Amino acid sequence: MNWDACYRGDGVTRPDTALPAPPPWRTFPRPSAAEVFRPPAGLTEAVNAALALRRPLLITGSPGTGKSSVIEQVAAELALGPVLRWHITSRSNLADALYTYDALGRIHAHRLQQEVVRAGGAAGQDDVAAFLTLGPLGTALLPADRPRALLVDEIDKADLDLPGDLLDVLERGGFRIAELLREEQRAARVRAWDSEERHLVADGRVQCTEFPFIVMTSNGEQELPAPFLRRCVRYTMPRPTVELIREVVRGHLGLDVGPTGPAAELVDDFVRRVAAGESVAVDQLLSTLHLLEGPARSPNAEREHLVALLMKDLSGA
Repeated sequence: MNWDACYRGDGVTRPDTALPAPPPWRTFPRPSAAEVFRPPAGLTEAVNAALALRRPLLITGSPGTGKSSVIEQVAAELALGPVLRWHITSRSNLADALYTYDALGRIHAHRLQQEVVRAGGAAGQDDVAAFLTLGPLGTALLPADRPRALLVDEIDKADLDLPGDLLDVLERGGFRIAELLREEQRAARVRAWDSEERHLVADGRVQCTEFPFIVMTSNGEQELPAPFLRRCVRYTMPRPTVELIREVVRGHLGLDVGPTGPAAELVDDFVRRVAAGESVAVDQLLSTLHLLEGPARSPNAEREHLVALLMKDLSGA
């Protein structure tokens, strides 16, 4: 079914209307990018250097260039398990990435226990660990036979203090949980970030045995402090070339873009715009090609209007 044959704008209910199949990268659960990602020149060496040195890999590049895809491929190839993800905003802080403590939940549970006791019931155990949850970074630092993979996405959007706050944790490979230390709980089972599984924390300290494989991405919007940079292996994504974009389109859409034709014109124009400094992303191009050249293409679509709709500069309103 053509993508533009669903909604007609006439207010008539059509319950049997079929929807077009989604593009491959918009099916859920999300498929891994491991099989379709193609690392640009030099990225493989940077990954191996970060693995060998047990250092974070900082990848800088414009949006949509595949910065966050490499970690999925590394995790799949090296069997590191599901990728942990820490998406950075201006409000992100190190404490929440390590663990969270639900103090209000504990107070509420304590009040409920008091009501049970007043009603003649037995008092339950007050376990602080039941109200602790490790964050993505805290989970990545748990002892393990193999390192976990952690994506710290858009580190340049963080508050200026966050990169500096990370340094001590990354250098020590561990951290302490203040609530366990305060209550002298020598052994506690704390819930991980990505599952209901609980992990033993001894003496209030989480200490990695295998330093996690950490990929940090940056759009280059903010300078990061030198002490932080020197503890990272750094890689800058190259500007896209026609050959590289054709390979990306082939991997994601199964579409071979020839040297001429409408698809080739879109690819050439995309590469030209990026080279000129415009902010356009690869996924915009893939979406446009999916609607114009993919299985759901419509003969009724007005090509110029659709390209203008989907290929807007990201720096504009």
